[in-house]
Amino acid sequence: MTTKVEQSVEVAVPVTTAYNQWTQLQEFPEFMEGVERVDQITDTRSHWVTSVAGVKREFDAEVTEQIPDERMAWTSIDGPKQAGVVTFHRLSDTTCKVMLQLDHDPQGIAESVGDKLGFLNRRATGDLERFKKVVEERGHETGAWRGRV
Repeated sequence: MTTKVEQSVEVAVPVTTAYNQWTQLQEFPEFMEGVERVDQITDTRSHWVTSVAGVKREFDAEVTEQIPDERMAWTSIDGPKQAGVVTFHRLSDTTCKVMLQLDHDPQGIAESVGDKLGFLNRRATGDLERFKKVVEERGHETGAWRGRV
């Protein structure tokens, strides 16, 4: 059964700054709990190493849609089945909203129980709050990929 998560956070940086920082996948371990490493293989493909509740997983993901300052969508290629989209909404010259929608198929008993307890929802909320903190404290992005997919 697929779990659907929808979360958002307001971030006190321009929409371009938030979007540009999100494109820096190799920096996701800085704010995503359980993500140990992300390697950028090509402009659209990445390799992920995660460890959640003592379970280590590796998988590849593909960016399926990317529009600068608006949205980035992805799906897993192998490993845990998941797909998502993050959208960026300008609220003012210095503030934006980052919205995350994620579909995830729990694997095994532990993930199924965690899903029923709202684990993924809480994790997404925490990850977005940490993203907000990281990008607001810096006040600028550490890089950008402005390509369209």
